[in-house]
Amino acid sequence: MPKYRMLIDGKLVDGAQTLDVINPATGEAFTQVARADEAQVLEAIAAAKRAQPAWAALPIDERRASLHRLADAIRDDADTFARTLVQEQGKPLEQAQAETAFAEIFLRYYADQSLDPELIQDDADYRVEMHYRPLGVVAGITPWNFPLLIGVFKLAPALLLGNTYIWKPAPTTPVMALMLAERAAGIFPPGVVNVVVDQNDLGAVLSKHPDVAKVTFTGSTATGRKVMEAGASTLKRLTLELGGNDAGIVLPDADVRKTAERAIGSAFSNSGQVCIALKRLYVHSSIYDEMCEALAEEAAKYPVGDGLQQGTRVGPLQNAAQFAKAKEYLAAAKQDGKIIAGGEALPSDGYFIQPTVVRDITNGSRLVDEEQFSPILPVISYDDIDQVIDAANDSEYGLGGSIWSNDTDSAMKLADRIASGTVWINHHTHFGPHIPFAGAKQSGVGVEFGREGLTEFAQRSVVNLSKQ
Repeated sequence: MPKYRMLIDGKLVDGAQTLDVINPATGEAFTQVARADEAQVLEAIAAAKRAQPAWAALPIDERRASLHRLADAIRDDADTFARTLVQEQGKPLEQAQAETAFAEIFLRYYADQSLDPELIQDDADYRVEMHYRPLGVVAGITPWNFPLLIGVFKLAPALLLGNTYIWKPAPTTPVMALMLAERAAGIFPPGVVNVVVDQNDLGAVLSKHPDVAKVTFTGSTATGRKVMEAGASTLKRLTLELGGNDAGIVLPDADVRKTAERAIGSAFSNSGQVCIALKRLYVHSSIYDEMCEALAEEAAKYPVGDGLQQGTRVGPLQNAAQFAKAKEYLAAAKQDGKIIAGGEALPSDGYFIQPTVVRDITNGSRLVDEEQFSPILPVISYDDIDQVIDAANDSEYGLGGSIWSNDTDSAMKLADRIASGTVWINHHTHFGPHIPFAGAKQSGVGVEFGREGLTEFAQRSVVNLSKQ
């Protein structure tokens, strides 16, 4: 019997098969979980559909209370969640603790929101209101970089508004979802929350099924296209948060030391496996040498190791496939630029890459043009502001970007020229449940977070009353 079971129709169940979960610090399995077949996914869809009308009919305060109880469950067992998160995902314990805390914060934030009817017109002739109604069954398909937080911030708005939820986590990091399923089983009515695990072979069942009203997906752009294609037959509602290759532009008047510290902090957080991490840094030639030196010094402050070891700031990459890609990017770094920090995969059974800074590199290198999703930061010199903005925007992605300068008025004006959903000034990666988050170009469809994100889990319905 697997240690962790799935949640379908209010019951914790074994799967048709099992799945080993690898600890990326050792390269060996640390636990085994239940794995679904197609019949079990279809059972979860049917259960969610049956449960949805009664869940939506509950007063919103009762739905709020259930979300707060789930947040309480995370809070009360935060240490277990965080330490298990390190084992399955690899991030350092401090970052795992932060993810666990953010999961609680997002749950409570959404539990306290509402979408009340909005008055559009009220005169002698008409009263027109905008109402927000549940969509029905929502499927959340989540990645392996933040396996607790991302699933929670999809679950919370869906359930608040009266939808039911099916969560399919990444097969390399299913444990967080299954641990939450154990807590949810005692909080929500049967069928309201369902958690199923696959081996990247059952996502299309959710995306195509006519009884799934919406899919909210976070992951690669390539997979996002497949989700969109699968959902086309039913014109399914979609929120897609996809890849990014975030560029930072450092102006000549920037504070070199502060910029280096914050840039490295963004680039190497979660071993670079953050969709909105800083992934390429353009620095004005007048401060390029000084900035490269400062970046290399900051990188040296990031010890690599098992996330449960005290002092570790960079853990392993999450899985063998991503580790193999990172080694390809290291090869590109050696070929196309000059490595000034790190540059090697560590000799280990785990998936460790040294925090790496690369200078004297340009657009056209794979390391600059592609999303590396690893702790490797290319630093590119520029002279002309118009050319560097073109270079930063020369990407299929448009998730985030940043400008670094002591002249915040000039930075604010330049921000309007960056083709991304978010532009940070003098920092990179800050987010919160109250801040709308959307991608430009092929970095996504729809909005997450804030009121705008909440409305994506509702059907807009105009009620138009004639007074004549």
